[in-house]
This record gives sequence, structure tokens and C-alpha cells, in this order.
Amino acid sequence: MHRYPLKTAAQLALASYSATTHGSVAPHIAHSLDRNDVQAHLLDNGVLLIPGSNALMDYVRFNLRVLTFGGKRYTMSDTTTEKGASGTIWHQGFLRHAKEIYDWIEALERKPSYIIGHSLGATATQILTKSWAIAGIGFAAPRPRKARGPVVNDGFCLCITRVDDPVCNLPGSFHHLGRVEKCRPRRSIFGPNHAMKHYRAAVDEYQAAGKLPQKWPL
Repeated sequence: MHRYPLKTAAQLALASYSATTHGSVAPHIAHSLDRNDVQAHLLDNGVLLIPGSNALMDYVRFNLRVLTFGGKRYTMSDTTTEKGASGTIWHQGFLRHAKEIYDWIEALERKPSYIIGHSLGATATQILTKSWAIAGIGFAAPRPRKARGPVVNDGFCLCITRVDDPVCNLPGSFHHLGRVEKCRPRRSIFGPNHAMKHYRAAVDEYQAAGKLPQKWPL
């Protein structure tokens, strides 16, 4: 199982929003997806980067209303679910987002070695780590799974959340997948701390205090 440093993962998640022009990331992009409002980048080392909504208002404006994939609109209400191939009941909007990435990767015939995502990308990370049985880290992760309790391959994902980020508690009747680390950093701006830059700061602070592992999986 590939182990990845959390600090590097946080840096890549931040860079994923400008990956195609980022000086350190762009030269290592092997393939990129930009279709049906879904973006993802597969690096030459096998790491799959999935950006999402970097700001709380982006999440409220788009993710809490509807998502559109292939011309079909998916609402974000707590009652809207769909059964995945594994039999797990997922939020259907999150599942459709993850399936766009899954189908793209399968067409490339190149399975990722690791997955890193933020926000909406972190929901896809939770679903895809289960689908491919590979490790990944999701920052600022909403909750994609309807049922509570263990499911097969649910231990591959690490979800890093902040207690001052309300997105991590949405949708209210859903649950995270994998291990969840809740951070309460000393430094906090006024208002929600959903942007990836705040998560990178939380990782630095919590690792320095010995409250987060250096790598994932352990």
C-alpha cells in the first residue's frame, strides 16, 4: 500500500485548483479531465488530484443547490440517494461526480496509486478509494454515505476536517467514509474555514503538535 506524506498531500490539494499552470505540478500532469463541471488530474507518479469548491460560497452557490452531469440535474437534498456498484447507498450527486472520474480513469486503463481531494473532490476521494481499494486523503470533506457502520474497503480514506468548517457536517443525515480527523486549530479566521489554504495550515499545526500522522496510511 502506497503511503503518502500529509503535508505534501495538502500542498498538492491546494495546487490542484491551478494545476495546469502551477510551476511544480503542471510538468507532472499525465492526463486531465474537464467535463460536465468535473475536474481531475492524474500525475505521472499515479497520484489522482481532484479539486472541488475552494470557498464556502462556491459550495453554497453550487453544491447545495444542484449538480449537473451529462445534462441531468441532481439535487443536494438529504433524501436524494443512489445505490453504487458496491451496494453502498451514496448521495446521488456525489456519486455521479465520482463516477465521471471513475469512467475517465477506467478508459485510460491506468489505475491511480493514490487519491487526494478537497471539498467536493474529497467526497469523490472517499468513494473512489473504496471503489479501487487504494489509499487517499480528503480535505474539507462533506459526507457522501447514507448508512452508518462499516462497509467493505471503508478504511482506505483519511478525512481531515475542521470544526470551524460547516461543510464537513453536510448533508446532515449522511456520514463520512474511513478515518476522520477533526482539527480545532488555534488560528482561525472570522467565519468558516473551508478554503484549502486553511487546511494546509491546520495540517502544519497539528503535525507539529503530534496530533496528526506524518503519512497515510499509518
